[in-house]
Amino acid sequence: QVQLVESGGGLVQAGDSLRLSCAASRLNFSGYAMGWFRQAPGKERNFVAAITWSGGTTYYADSVKGRFTISRDAAKNTVYLQMNSLKPEDTAVYSCAASPVNRGLSRDLPYQYWGQGIQVTVSS
Repeated sequence: QVQLVESGGGLVQAGDSLRLSCAASRLNFSGYAMGWFRQAPGKERNFVAAITWSGGTTYYADSVKGRFTISRDAAKNTVYLQMNSLKPEDTAVYSCAASPVNRGLSRDLPYQYWGQGIQVTVSS
């Protein structure tokens, strides 16, 4: 079955950078938009960033604009989230997801497949 596997998380200090990766297997990668979501302890899951099938359009939550960059590599079936200037409030479990449509990517609904998630902790 389809698998999305995140990597690159960890513990960093405020101001540091991290790059998350999400490798997709058994997925027609070029036919799916990809997104990143995060969930902090005791809070609901929130949209972080998304990228369309072709990579031509990206979307970001206001809280990460200018600091995070989403990208995709079709040859590697992988989507990335470059996170710069990290803040303690960025601490959460980050999950990637795949959507067969290019619409409504800031919401959970279009996403068909989800990864297990990876912890990112930013200390002050």
